[in-house]
Amino acid sequence: MQFYLPIADLPVNVLVILGLGVAVGFISGMFGIGGGFLMTPLLIFLGISSSVAVATVPSHIAASSFSSAISYWRRKAIDLPLALMLLVGGVLGTVAGVALFTMLRRLGQLDVTIGVSYVVLLTGVGAMLAAESLRAIIRERQGKPVELRRPGSHSWMHHLPLKLRFKRSRIFISVIPVWIIGFVMGFIGAVMGIGGGFLLVPMLVYVLRVPTATVIGTSTVLTLVTMISATLLHASTNHQVDAVLALMLMVGGSIGAQFGAQAGQKMRAERLRLLLGVLILAVGIRFALVLVLPPADLYAVQPSIGAQGP
Repeated sequence: MQFYLPIADLPVNVLVILGLGVAVGFISGMFGIGGGFLMTPLLIFLGISSSVAVATVPSHIAASSFSSAISYWRRKAIDLPLALMLLVGGVLGTVAGVALFTMLRRLGQLDVTIGVSYVVLLTGVGAMLAAESLRAIIRERQGKPVELRRPGSHSWMHHLPLKLRFKRSRIFISVIPVWIIGFVMGFIGAVMGIGGGFLLVPMLVYVLRVPTATVIGTSTVLTLVTMISATLLHASTNHQVDAVLALMLMVGGSIGAQFGAQAGQKMRAERLRLLLGVLILAVGIRFALVLVLPPADLYAVQPSIGAQGP
């Protein structure tokens, strides 16, 4: 069953796109992440251009983050002041990321930049996550205690100015690293089309020492607002958001997420992290092969932006 995507300018099989949404939604529900790091590359592998994939996936992530944010808000698991401070940097990072996206697209370097960024980010994060999970599993089988960070330990960040107390998270810290983390997440999300939850949650836990009781809900708020901002900016600036594609992904994703959440509750945390690390690493390697191996069509005709006739 073929369906034409107006912005992507490509006919696609509806069942394939819905199945893709279900699969990524299942993975997102199982691991508690947005899934943009997987959805964007898979769309590119299906032949959809990098610009359309990166611009469209944030709307899919925003839709899934909205329902999650409401759920965490009702359970009072969101540190709203911390989320607002993250958004100060997140919105600025999103604007900067869209500006870079537009410039790279104008220069014809967008596809290469996105490909290299995915290879570096996914292989690095995937390898570290898989290695950490393997160490935890080995220590568990050997009967060794889990390594914990010393409570109350201080780092260089505690000497920075502009400190605020975030009561729900029970931390007293400078807002400067909070702004920086928000900026980085917004920037990466706009350029690469990912929510960045698999990066943001570890940053909040290990860098800012935010308790796990509030970290996921707080990160969901940042993801929601930055992805909405990225979608609006991409739609108004680059006109690359394919609403038809986004709608099909949302339908499939919402179905798959329900089953993924149930499956994730039946697995141990260490094994979940190991599977997630292997999955991220596999996608990074696949992207590296795409960059290295010669394409089937060695020549392509592309109009030059700003070219003048004779």
